[in-house]
Amino acid sequence: MSEREHDVESEPTLLVVDDDEVFRTTMGKALGARGFAVTLAANAVEAEAHARAHVMEYALVDVRMPGPTGIELVERLRAIDEGTRIVVMTGYGTIATAVEAMRKGAIDFLTKPVNAATCERALLGTRESDAPDEAIPSLERVEWEYIQRVLNDCGGNVSDAARKLRVHRRSLQRKLGRHAPRT
Repeated sequence: MSEREHDVESEPTLLVVDDDEVFRTTMGKALGARGFAVTLAANAVEAEAHARAHVMEYALVDVRMPGPTGIELVERLRAIDEGTRIVVMTGYGTIATAVEAMRKGAIDFLTKPVNAATCERALLGTRESDAPDEAIPSLERVEWEYIQRVLNDCGGNVSDAARKLRVHRRSLQRKLGRHAPRT
């Protein structure tokens, strides 16, 4: 399900495509607050339909989705409008995936977790030094978010998550017993 966050013609149009509803909605609201007219899509099929119906100046696309992948979507969006600036993001980034995304037409590749400021800089093509100081998450916070993502992908199964993370189950349980770091 997709929805239009803003309908102001002066705002740059942005298509946010991610199958994770919470992430998609949160990122859409955050980028809307930063001045984008945001359209949300849960998959490549919805995204392609929006791109055919409306001019999208920017697109933020997740790699892993049911159906066509984000990499396939990049190619399709570029075929619809070569001027669309597309940033690909994933929680499972590899160099090979980044290279493939760039070859298909993406302008940047981000590894989750990402925040709205990082996405905005990538979409606009600005460097971090050009942007105001942003709070950089601590290593503990990034580790916590990654563990939560893997645990979620394993359906909450701690033993399965521990195997995928290549850590002892008890070590993972201790980390999960702590509260999430602030930054």
